[in-house]
Amino acid sequence: MRIIKYPLLFLLGGSIYYLLEIIFRGYSFPAMMICGGLCFVLCGAINEKNRCMPLILQQLIAAAGITAIEFLFGLILNVWLGLHMWDYSNMPGNILGQICPQFTALWFFLSALGIFLDDYIRWVFFREEKPHYHLFRKKEERRKRK
Repeated sequence: MRIIKYPLLFLLGGSIYYLLEIIFRGYSFPAMMICGGLCFVLCGAINEKNRCMPLILQQLIAAAGITAIEFLFGLILNVWLGLHMWDYSNMPGNILGQICPQFTALWFFLSALGIFLDDYIRWVFFREEKPHYHLFRKKEERRKRK
């Protein structure tokens, strides 16, 4: 079962991203399934070693990772191959028209859904630890630091 876990999560995340892009944008590209799959696996992998990591920190790491993946895909697909899949040139703070702070903020909020869904799938289908979350540090951790 462990052998199929990551390919299954990758396919599920890629498919969900692809469908969401079609719903909200009206179209998508097959390469975005790969991008979405990588981003979904990344969101799920963040709390694999430390289940007590605050949700806010997981979201910050996920948003940075998703933005990095988006930048890499943008450089390859849009800049080098000229596919013109997206262009954020009109957005303030953009870098080469491929990433911008506004979408990084969106990834921050959407990553919570990815984290929840990944943890739920791992719990139900792969019999991993039941998910539990806290926004910031646990109370015990705060007491220990004083």
